Amino acid sequence: MHDTRILMGMPITVEIVGAHDAKTMDAVFDFFNQVDARFSTYKDSSEINAFNRGEILPANLSAEMKEVLQLSAITRDQSRGYFEIRKADGTLDPSGIVKGWAICNAAKIVSADGYKNFYIEAGGDIQAEGLNADGVAWRVGIRSPFDDQEIIKVIALRGQGMATSGTYVRGQHIYNPHDPDKRIEDILSLSVIGPDILEADRFATAAFAMGARGIYFIENLPGFEGYMVNAQGIATQTTGFGAYVLS
Repeated sequence: MHDTRILMGMPITVEIVGAHDAKTMDAVFDFFNQVDARFSTYKDSSEINAFNRGEILPANLSAEMKEVLQLSAITRDQSRGYFEIRKADGTLDPSGIVKGWAICNAAKIVSADGYKNFYIEAGGDIQAEGLNADGVAWRVGIRSPFDDQEIIKVIALRGQGMATSGTYVRGQHIYNPHDPDKRIEDILSLSVIGPDILEADRFATAAFAMGARGIYFIENLPGFEGYMVNAQGIATQTTGFGAYVLS
């Protein structure tokens, strides 16, 4: 069973091998709707915006919000401050971690219903479990930051997550917290494979904020691999990335 819906301002695709009814699929999309309602910085009614306006005290935040904010703080420390959700005006924007967190929790919903072979993608970030309908590892593509119709690498995922951070779609939405006024222009995209999509997503955001040095940060993270494309179109990959490459 396969379905794609537009939620959280992006296409979200779920494929569950062996599913014969829409119960699990609907539960996953309902969850993404709840995430959007809680974390969207574009909805005045969201919990994050209410918190930023001072309408909710930290002690009264939902368990989900507290978890995401704690993960953000942990990621900030692990990345030497390159992951930061506090903006210049003092408000919080956890968008750099919410998508991976949401996909990871959506995968738990599918697993809890007994399915072992499935794929969830939201805006290019992916969690793949088991095998696809043909009985082989899930194949996913890394798009060229110069041409979104061109796939520059095809990757096989076997229970991992892959996240891509970049400026070629949404512009300069990622910044270096240590030098916030300087645009990140030396690299265009950085894809990270991790043990799950939450881990891949949070470190992809942090590594991209480091610019060209980010690929070396990923190289030194046990259990992670990365693929970076710079502004000249030159790619750099971590030592073990090739093990995932099909073409």
